[in-house]
Amino acid sequence: MVTFFRVLSSERLKMSKSRIWLVLLASPVLSILIGVLSNPPEGTDPWTVIAGTMSILHGMLFLPIISGLLPAFLCRYEHTGGGWKQLLVLPVSRTSVYLAKFSVVAGLLAVCQLIFLAAILVAGKIQGFDAPIPWSMLIGSQLGGWIACLPLVALQLGVSLTWASFAAPLAINVSLTIPNMLIVNSSTYGPFYPWAQPVLAMMPKGMESYGAFNLPLENLMITVLGSFILFFAAGLIYFRRKEI
Repeated sequence: MVTFFRVLSSERLKMSKSRIWLVLLASPVLSILIGVLSNPPEGTDPWTVIAGTMSILHGMLFLPIISGLLPAFLCRYEHTGGGWKQLLVLPVSRTSVYLAKFSVVAGLLAVCQLIFLAAILVAGKIQGFDAPIPWSMLIGSQLGGWIACLPLVALQLGVSLTWASFAAPLAINVSLTIPNMLIVNSSTYGPFYPWAQPVLAMMPKGMESYGAFNLPLENLMITVLGSFILFFAAGLIYFRRKEI
């Protein structure tokens, strides 16, 4: 346990010296513009409408891409200058290294979701909504999106640990994220496509929707849990056996 926290502290130090926070701000800032320009119909809860409208872009494209960008960015330090050999000759276990990197990425995604929540509140205040803020809905939406990203983090971390190239894992992630625009509209494939789960989990209940959006959250979480166990276990086993 002590080893894990030491490695975690080292990973946090690496990220603190980077400008990765710019990536975390990109989606919430763009989403504010969408929220300000949206026009909730009369008779609907404006907070639900604006949260759903902003979550489409954030959860469908930006959040899955960020989930792949962060692991690739975090692993590039070890892929340059023999970093893996320098790290693994230290008295640290590979399991601790893997868990620390995963924890840092998961923590950064949690920060991104908190910033996005703030963006929804800012957009609502700019529009001058008088309706009470549905905190349970907004917090549940952000938490669901964060949980749905964990399988993607596990998968992309495994890919980033495998390939020294920074661009290759990111290109794979982007190519698998773009089909979301079609797959989320399918009640057949949407529930089982990992890259579609963040936007499906973030969409507030009560909005008119179709395709996979109509599925209960419990069904989506089954897919998220199953894919997380598979990707996390595969990545950890591969990293423990990988020759450096």
